[in-house]
Amino acid sequence: MNSLIRFAPGTTRSLQDEFDRLFDGFLTTRNEEGVTTMWTPRVDLSETADAYVVELDVPGVSREDININFHDNTLSISGERKSEKKEEGKGEYVRVERQYGSFYRSFTLPKTVDTEKIDARYEDGVLVITVPKAEESKPRKIDVR
Repeated sequence: MNSLIRFAPGTTRSLQDEFDRLFDGFLTTRNEEGVTTMWTPRVDLSETADAYVVELDVPGVSREDININFHDNTLSISGERKSEKKEEGKGEYVRVERQYGSFYRSFTLPKTVDTEKIDARYEDGVLVITVPKAEESKPRKIDVR
């Protein structure tokens, strides 16, 4: 008997989501109310000719609760999204999917970065960190004489 597996473009993303959920379960803990106390924000890391750019989705996290460090070529980002308090008259939660608690991400970058010019900005729930490359590591055009 032959079995045919059809390609469905939407399936790949949901399969990735299921794997993420599975592994997030191993890396998280829950408090006595069943609320997640550790979570992992999604990250995009890109490289331009001049810099490395890290974009981190951290909606609901205040600027004051974000810490960024660069040490031994490792960019570390940590913080916390605080749980909302239940208000009188708001009702009981039937389902809670948003994750709260601490997070930590780190990335090892090449030694050829300018640590004095690292810049971070936070807007609309997205943290963007720009780590400029050192001048000596940037591509350079050589003129032919």
